[in-house]
Amino acid sequence: MAHKAGFVNILGNPNVGKSTLMNALVGEKLSIITSKAQTTRHRILGIVNGEEFQIVYSDTPGLLNPAYKLQERMMHFADTAIQDADVILYVCEAGNHEAMEAYIEKIQNSKISTIVIINKIDLFDTVETDTAFWKEKFPKAEIIPVSALRRTNVDYLIQRLTELLPESPPYFPKDELTDKSMRFFVSEIIREKIFLFYQKEIPYAVQVVIDSYKEEEALVRISAIIFVERDTQKAIIIGHQGKGLKKVGTTARQDMEDFIGKKVFLETFVKVRKNWRANTRDLNAFGYE
Repeated sequence: MAHKAGFVNILGNPNVGKSTLMNALVGEKLSIITSKAQTTRHRILGIVNGEEFQIVYSDTPGLLNPAYKLQERMMHFADTAIQDADVILYVCEAGNHEAMEAYIEKIQNSKISTIVIINKIDLFDTVETDTAFWKEKFPKAEIIPVSALRRTNVDYLIQRLTELLPESPPYFPKDELTDKSMRFFVSEIIREKIFLFYQKEIPYAVQVVIDSYKEEEALVRISAIIFVERDTQKAIIIGHQGKGLKKVGTTARQDMEDFIGKKVFLETFVKVRKNWRANTRDLNAFGYE
């Protein structure tokens, strides 16, 4: 049997469960997950291999109308995901019919095989009305209701994706899981904790940079810088007597040890980089190119 391989790119509005679906499909936690919108900022690849196939999944930022330069860069990742997909998974939330018409039109015009995923069916009993609504938006697409969190219909979805893949040799070595470095994932673990522990504008004003990553025989030493835009945000992150920053560091270190499989020594520092979300040079330096 000929080998199959291709790119399955995940798109949809913010907070509909794209990252949860990505992690369920890959079988590893590659994308951070919180209840806040716009948690995902980058395009993250997750690679699943079988003897006769390779599926390259791509998680992307939630679709939105950009309000500042960082969001413009985030939407660029979504645009490229439409251009190079072999299959598009358009994820929507059960009971929610909010649609980004401009992106639906782009997907339709691309003529790429599309599956509409109605996610969170464990929370809402609206599959019949949801299916009718999205079938009108995507007349040629297959519609699959799932619960990514509970893995309902996930195995069937994987089967359908494998059937839709084109014949191709693998794009990546068969032992690779992702295109991102360990530095990226540990920085995302820290950012996830900030999304979980802080409110309002704080998580959105934060960028985490791994200044140093040194792997020893039984220990990994990591030094991380948390950049914010204002001095007031720095004070909030650090917290009274440093308790806020300590909580972030402790919980992040525990997750890093599980992810890396080694003990971790983590140092965290907070610095101000004024208006970095609107600064082209800063965005390039932080990897939003």
